[in-house]
Amino acid sequence: MIKRIAQTAGFTGLLAALLLTLLQSFWVAPLILQAETYEKAEPAAVEMHEHADGAMAAHTHDAQAWEPEDGWQRVLSTTGGNLVVAVGFALMLAGLYTLRAPTRTSQGLLWGLAGYATFVLAPTLGLPPELPGTAAADLAQRQLWWVGTAASTAVGIALIVFSRHWLMKVLGAAIIAVPHVLGAPQPQVHSMLAPEALETQFKIASQLTNVAFWLALGLISAWLFRRKSDGQYRA
Repeated sequence: MIKRIAQTAGFTGLLAALLLTLLQSFWVAPLILQAETYEKAEPAAVEMHEHADGAMAAHTHDAQAWEPEDGWQRVLSTTGGNLVVAVGFALMLAGLYTLRAPTRTSQGLLWGLAGYATFVLAPTLGLPPELPGTAAADLAQRQLWWVGTAASTAVGIALIVFSRHWLMKVLGAAIIAVPHVLGAPQPQVHSMLAPEALETQFKIASQLTNVAFWLALGLISAWLFRRKSDGQYRA
């Protein structure tokens, strides 16, 4: 069983990570690079203003933290990060399959949609994806709200789908709504350097690439898990 879970998660994570990286490289990354031009232009404009007004006689330039350069370094680092995340989520799905195995490969799409709703859709209702140069609330508060939202969504979906009593289904819906009623942490002042149209494109691209990623994750994991299971039974 452990071997089946590991093999399912490994192959699923690899294929889903490659798909996500491909979509991000052609759709999401160009939007981020475009937003970074606005972010980098802002400090330069401030510096030129300070020189012109004579407000500062000298500047101190702190060494920036290392970041991958555009091109193969950024693609490679993105692929590595996507692979770790994809394998982790695939392990979670494969583990859940041991409790409720999919009877058809197409059921993996439902598991994928549940994962998308839990880890992407619900958290982004309060904390939408942000381009570089966008004001944000405290990181620790955002992480805490994200974890709480994902956990409550997972529990709520499980109660709605698997419970037979209508009261439990209502309870599941209420649990899903709790973090949104409380509200996500927000910055004191909402501001962004990139144009609003670019931010809209980025939000749409992020959602659609994540939908494709989770559907692929669910479909591939269900197919591999059933294939390994059938092979074990034939043996």
